[in-house]
Amino acid sequence: MEQAVNGLVANGATPHPHTALPNGDALMHEPTPEDLEKELPVVMDGQVPLGELISRLSQTMYAELTEMAETMPHMSDAARKRYVADWVVKIKRQVVKLYAIAKWSRDASVVQKAMNITAFLMDQNRQFEEAIMGLKYGKESLDPARLRNHDLLTSLDVLTTGTYRRLPACIKELIIPPTPLNDEEVAKTLADIEDAMRYRLRTSEIVPWEMSQYRIADGRVVFTAPKLFEASLCLRGAGKNDGWFFVNVEFLFRVGGDQTGMQEFPRSPTGVLKRNITDEADARLAFYLPPDEPPPPEAEPPPRPQLPEGVVDAPLVRVFNFLQMMSLSYQLEILWYQAERMRSLGWADFLTVEMTNHRQKMVISYWVHKPPSIRPGQPAPSQAQARNRIPQLGGKLSISIVQVKEKTGRKAMRSPKARVLAELQERSKLDHSRPSDEVEHLRFEVEWEPEKGALGVTMGPEDVQIPPEELRIDPDDLDFESLLRKVIRRHTEGIMKFFQLQLMHGSITRNVFGAPGEVTFVGNGGAPSLRVHLCADEVVIVTVDPRTGRLMLRDTGDLAAAGRGPRFAAISDRLNETPWRLPEALLRLRLTTITDLAEQKVQYLGLQSFRERNFAPEELAKLGPDARGKLYIQLANFPNHYLVLVITDNDYRYALINVKVQRETMYNNMIMEDIGWLNVRRIHGDEYTIEPGVGPEPMVGQKRKREDGLEAAPAEQYSSSFRLETKVLRELYAYCCARVAYTKVEQQFKLRGIPYTHVYSTANAAAPELAHIQSSLARSIPALCVLSSDILSGAPAAEAAMPNIRVIPLNWWSSDQAKVVTCVKLKYVQQPIGKRASGTTVIRPSKRIIYDTREAIVSFLSDDVDKCVDEFLEEWARVSKMVVIAREVAQMSTKYLWTDVRLLSFDLQTVEFAYAADYTLSLTCTDQLSSSGGSYHLRFGRVQPEDEHRMDVDGDHSAGPAHNPHEDVEPYMRNLLRHGRLSSALHRLVGLLRETLPVVAELEDIRVAAARSGTCVDTFAKSAGWFRILYGDLRHALDFRLMAGARVVILDGSHSLFDDNADDTPLRRLMGPTAKATSSLPRAESAALQPIPDFPALVQEAIKAAVAHGVSGQFAPIDIGVICDVAAVRVVGRMLHGKVFEKLESRANSKS
Repeated sequence: MEQAVNGLVANGATPHPHTALPNGDALMHEPTPEDLEKELPVVMDGQVPLGELISRLSQTMYAELTEMAETMPHMSDAARKRYVADWVVKIKRQVVKLYAIAKWSRDASVVQKAMNITAFLMDQNRQFEEAIMGLKYGKESLDPARLRNHDLLTSLDVLTTGTYRRLPACIKELIIPPTPLNDEEVAKTLADIEDAMRYRLRTSEIVPWEMSQYRIADGRVVFTAPKLFEASLCLRGAGKNDGWFFVNVEFLFRVGGDQTGMQEFPRSPTGVLKRNITDEADARLAFYLPPDEPPPPEAEPPPRPQLPEGVVDAPLVRVFNFLQMMSLSYQLEILWYQAERMRSLGWADFLTVEMTNHRQKMVISYWVHKPPSIRPGQPAPSQAQARNRIPQLGGKLSISIVQVKEKTGRKAMRSPKARVLAELQERSKLDHSRPSDEVEHLRFEVEWEPEKGALGVTMGPEDVQIPPEELRIDPDDLDFESLLRKVIRRHTEGIMKFFQLQLMHGSITRNVFGAPGEVTFVGNGGAPSLRVHLCADEVVIVTVDPRTGRLMLRDTGDLAAAGRGPRFAAISDRLNETPWRLPEALLRLRLTTITDLAEQKVQYLGLQSFRERNFAPEELAKLGPDARGKLYIQLANFPNHYLVLVITDNDYRYALINVKVQRETMYNNMIMEDIGWLNVRRIHGDEYTIEPGVGPEPMVGQKRKREDGLEAAPAEQYSSSFRLETKVLRELYAYCCARVAYTKVEQQFKLRGIPYTHVYSTANAAAPELAHIQSSLARSIPALCVLSSDILSGAPAAEAAMPNIRVIPLNWWSSDQAKVVTCVKLKYVQQPIGKRASGTTVIRPSKRIIYDTREAIVSFLSDDVDKCVDEFLEEWARVSKMVVIAREVAQMSTKYLWTDVRLLSFDLQTVEFAYAADYTLSLTCTDQLSSSGGSYHLRFGRVQPEDEHRMDVDGDHSAGPAHNPHEDVEPYMRNLLRHGRLSSALHRLVGLLRETLPVVAELEDIRVAAARSGTCVDTFAKSAGWFRILYGDLRHALDFRLMAGARVVILDGSHSLFDDNADDTPLRRLMGPTAKATSSLPRAESAALQPIPDFPALVQEAIKAAVAHGVSGQFAPIDIGVICDVAAVRVVGRMLHGKVFEKLESRANSKS
């Protein structure tokens, strides 16, 4: 190995330990493989320890086993087995993967060594490349570092003269400052250069007419191009070849609108922008001039452009063209910036701005929207859908810088004077030559191109034109937003006029919106819009959002429409998918608004309404082909009747329908059984009618009201269409309720075959107590009048009523239950008496009866309209009988000379009278419409001591008990009133009560005395004229039986008056009216009793005792008892009872 000079091993190799050979030479020792491996870099990139994998898998298995131990006991056996099997399969896969990794890890050391060797080789390769690069860098950097050749001449000059004689002049100029000019010299220099510029501009320089306005001052000339720029130029010198150079420029524009960010566009450029403009302007000014400095000898200069023969250089024309383009481009950039700022302020999704590569044309697309997304599997749109698909933008606005040719006439950019001056300048300065450059006439060209079919509208040619002056770019007011809004406003105007024409003259809308003032175009201030009158005071504004290009429906902003914003937003969203359907949407909105207003009025009145009912289409056709919508108002008291507000194109039509639910159908469909059309003007004008034939002609099978006196509604339309007042709706509803109530009453009359007529009255026919119930239509609704001979035919006491009976439905104007009042005037008046009748002329004995005592009118109230006739007949049967009973009772004192019979109380429901002394009877009728003819309830009583003194039949003034013994006979007495005429039956009842009074009074005394003494004696009634005393052994009885002629037979209870089968027995003939009533009693009752011992003897003893007692009246003994008149029955009966009781007591004692 070669040894270097410095003692190091050549080639940079490091010495290794060596061993000495036997001959003394050094032997180099080779490194072992282990040493070499230590020198290798260790690379662990992408390596993972096997132990970490094993640990992670074992921990996962343990955690899952623990979870299984906690959750599996709650599983079913099948679920537990399935879960374990799945877990075993999953873990087996992981273990197999780990086993494969473990097998592969046996060669991990070899792979690791290979990776280390690879990294070592890559590091060596990098070092070699760095060494090569270092050598190249040294070669390139040492070449210019060579020493220059020795400057012998300069050395000799310094040695001989002591100074530099050949020093470059630039060094002097850099080090030695020049002598500055004084003020006079500066002023003279500027004046000279100004004279040179003035002379040059007037004699030889071609000045564009656009820059003909200039001024010379401060050694420069300032050219002003109106609305473009103001540029400052200066001459390099007064020589012929001294050209112009650029000094400064100011662009003449003013930014309008939002001034945010306009500091980026100064009118006077500075910095890099000004330097670029200066370089380009100087290059254009010196385009044909020779270079200022000659090129170096060794460099070959590029060829300079040369002026052709007969061509004069025009540097000012070139600089004008350049600055004109710069000014217009600058303004276009400002407009582009304003457009981009609008996009950042919310217009990005609906406005696109595109600029061409040469930055001379900008295209703006407005009202841009994304195409509808097509979901996977969605069918492709049909041809009709593709044809009706609206474009994805509303229109385009392009602003471009264009060059126009010089024209004459009105479209010329120069005035005639300017053209003449330009021609004179060329002739005077150019002679027969021509300028090297011509003035380029540039200007902004703004074009508006509305997209055909935008918003589904094809505008006319007159609507797509905008006056050019409105699209002109004004440098004094650069405002892109204003320009865009002008275009959008014009586009919106065209769309609104198209829709206005379509609404007013379209086939489906001219009937609704064709009238003047219904659809008004509003273009003053704000966005152009359509003011569409829906109904009444409801107006909707239709416009186009200038930002999004979407049709918008909004209200007028009043408080009444405050809650309609969400609805209008939803309608607008659906409408913008198919904007050409705006007329249909407005018709639906109009219908919805009308329905909402009507529904609001209905809810204000507290009524139940429905927009839809389950009618079949053929049923809805009965409401007419012009029916656009319906609102069904259910009558509260009549659920099967509805007041229908039929919404047509021009106004409401009102119908009263009767529906029937078809239960056999799947959806319980309804059918209209009856339809009546209402004339709202006549009803509201205090007249009434139901139109039988107004509106559509009925279809086959349709029912329709045809009644006398009902006329058709006039066909004229009202100016205030759809102005439904709450009062009118209330009256219509009340009228429908009245009509239904009357119809139901009339149907009951028709079913019974009762003729009726309508009667108008100026006075309230109802009871005064009902006077507080009023309605504005109450006097307009007629009453129903029927004849008493018709309605009361077959009813009891029909003769008590006057011929005419009025039937008047009530409460049809309110939410209360509908009622019917039937007014009957009585022929003969019996004034009510008693506590209820005191202090007023009107009494109300019950909830359903009101009696006016002054007019003798009875008013019957019925809560059920469908059963009012039945209820009236039932109440009439009760009241009429009470009236007859009261009249008969009042006449008994004079007619039959029963002076102690007097009427105590009468209130049409109950009659209470005293039939003898202080004994009273109260009568009430019940169940009058039953097949048996009704029944009576009898309640017996006594006059209270504070009212009258009670007196017995003997005239004794004793304070007897306030008990009427006739109470036990009430079941037998009630049947007497059901046979024959009521007056005759009442006379028989009162006569029977008076004749049996001594018997029941004596039996009551006997019962009370026995009870006091503790003896066992019972008294009870066997029939209306048959009474019995049953003694304690229950085998002996004493009977008292009423006979004809006010006589009573007292006989042994074991004997019967009917032992003889012949009907002409003398005693039978003497029984009078009670014989037949008692003939049906079984003889087994008498056979169960035993004869009273020595009864004839006891009778004789009793008669003697009665005579000794001084009894008045007649009596006669018979074989089985004694017959006496009513006056003597008490004494005779008391004596006979005493004798029988003593006999039975003595016999019982003897046996014991």
